[in-house]
Amino acid sequence: MTGPVQPVAKKVPAERTFHGDTVIDDYAWLADKDDREVLDYLRAHNAYTEAATAAQEPLREAIFGEIKAHTKETDMSVPQRRGGFWYFARTVEGKQYGIHCRAPIAGPDDWTPPVLAEGSLPGEQILLDLNVEAEGHEYIAVGAASVSPDGALLAYSLDTSGDERFTLRVRNIETGEPLPDVVENVFYGATWAPITSAGERYLFYTTVDDAWRADSIWRHEIGSDTSDVRIFHEEDQRFGVGVGLTRSEKYLMIAASSTLSSETWVLDATDPSGEFRVLRPREEDVEYSVEHAVLDGEDRFLFLHNRTGIDFELASAPVDAPQDWTVLVPHRDDVRLEYVDAFARRLALGYRRGGLPRLALAEATAAPEFVEWDPGEALVNLGPAANPEWDAPRLRLAYESFVTPGTALELDPETGEQTVLKRADVPGYDAALYTAERVWVTARDGAQVPVSVVRRKDIGEGSAPTLLYGYGSYEATLDPWFSVARLSLMDRGVVFAVAHVRGGGEMGRAWYDHGKQLEKTNTFTDFVDVAQHLVDAGRTTPQQLVAMGGSAGGLLVGAVANLAPELFSGIVADVPFVDPLTSILDPSLPLTVGEWDEWGNPLESAEVYRYMRDYSPYENVADKPYPAILATTSLNDTRVLPTEPAKWVAELLAHTTSGNEILLKTEMVAGHAGVSGRYAKWRETAFEYAWVLGRLGRG
Repeated sequence: MTGPVQPVAKKVPAERTFHGDTVIDDYAWLADKDDREVLDYLRAHNAYTEAATAAQEPLREAIFGEIKAHTKETDMSVPQRRGGFWYFARTVEGKQYGIHCRAPIAGPDDWTPPVLAEGSLPGEQILLDLNVEAEGHEYIAVGAASVSPDGALLAYSLDTSGDERFTLRVRNIETGEPLPDVVENVFYGATWAPITSAGERYLFYTTVDDAWRADSIWRHEIGSDTSDVRIFHEEDQRFGVGVGLTRSEKYLMIAASSTLSSETWVLDATDPSGEFRVLRPREEDVEYSVEHAVLDGEDRFLFLHNRTGIDFELASAPVDAPQDWTVLVPHRDDVRLEYVDAFARRLALGYRRGGLPRLALAEATAAPEFVEWDPGEALVNLGPAANPEWDAPRLRLAYESFVTPGTALELDPETGEQTVLKRADVPGYDAALYTAERVWVTARDGAQVPVSVVRRKDIGEGSAPTLLYGYGSYEATLDPWFSVARLSLMDRGVVFAVAHVRGGGEMGRAWYDHGKQLEKTNTFTDFVDVAQHLVDAGRTTPQQLVAMGGSAGGLLVGAVANLAPELFSGIVADVPFVDPLTSILDPSLPLTVGEWDEWGNPLESAEVYRYMRDYSPYENVADKPYPAILATTSLNDTRVLPTEPAKWVAELLAHTTSGNEILLKTEMVAGHAGVSGRYAKWRETAFEYAWVLGRLGRG
């Protein structure tokens, strides 16, 4: 009895001509995800992939069981105080989704978060139980869960398909009764304004245009029969918008931003139906973000901006004269300022130095003196945790590392005393068995590329099976993070390495600038150089090396597959952006226009067109011995359309000379982040890790 046969995509030549270059795309027909033939093709690939990996089912079950065993299934987040309540989320063994809850504080001086021993906290109210909301749906995700200033109403939004378009609803928390206020097709977030003196309640939300760009901010009056008012519309297709309330709750702010420029509008929160005013008009290649602070008793705005240097400086200005900047922290070439958080009595400044995040604290004065906070571990990810209360006496901090589970602590700035509130409980985990280090690799042009290496101590530094992970776009950083699932790899002798390639933000803005647009190929060659270094240094071999990346990281590993297929035994490409030129040439597609600052505009520039054409994974597939490849996608992904990996796999199958398996796996009800539900996600991870272990000879 024979099993499923891997489908072979038919060829339907489609012609594309730009800048005198004509391209024949045989698989453009796969772009129509609503076409029955396309759906049948994807399902046929799913059936084949399942059959081809069926022998790994016991290993998948073992990994799933290990993730489950290392997870405290009934658990609770550290409650955070806001108003008269402690807000938290908890999970229950056997249930897929979290439960959002709150419980009353004991009194105005109650700043010690309660601990859940078992059952529920006294007076607990369930705000949103996603297990209930998910009934009848294969997928569910939360876009917003925001409580009104008086604690009476919950505004929440849900997506039940994965396309990241949410339905916004409002519920009476005390009675559980839904209000008639319902808004369809909103984007992430929902912001309450303070209740007006006349008792009016206003809710602000964001919507997207046809290209899935957040372009409009709306004001909704609770209980009103009048239509919602669009208070801000962004015409420039490079910019997206968002709205929020400052921690002090004194100002509503609208932020409009592109990759390289930004602008902020502000409104006194006591007048939510008033007119927003711009703080500083947008300038080309100038980015800034704004926080409200009270410095020595004076209301001021804090501006984190790059007007005087690419790695940003911190300035303050009077709220009525936002153009009058006073420098608080000047620009430095070796420090990338990333954010500032303002509280009633202190400031927290986040920055990067030496490729790692740092945190400094200062009193809220006109001339703050920032002091770096030392978490006691070198290779860590750290920053302020949830601190919604403006005048909290203690500051909540969070940190984790490759070997330290997520930790929440409180710092008393007056005494310096630190109290660990919670460290993620990982049953059966012994941190002493693992180690993480940072090594540096010299790229072909002399750049020093940081690489994080995590392993069991008993593996040593000799040759070992290795999973090499990368991203390298949008100035995103892959700072140290703890993973329960990763233990299943390391406990089988696999080393986990992260290549912090150019295009990311680990080493400051210049690191990003030298890995985008007409320098994008640095991202790919950095990754290849890291892989080659690991081989040359005797840490691994090509037969023991698998590459992994997702989304723009999928573009990375897809390009690497063309550049150096001989260096890898396997490649995992999750929701991979492997047909970038086709997408960036089409301004009607989601996100395209806003992406031109990242990739360049191939419509206008022949140079950009040819540069992208030369690195596009899909357009550079050739007759060569590709390693085994597992590509995953989701049918409702709006960020990287499923046509990209589908076309790429079809082209790979038509050209590979190695005989290695090329597999495509499509989630039919999911979005860019994959399936929803923690158990479903664990199984998704177990599938990929079992495949990786198989390629590394450990499956």
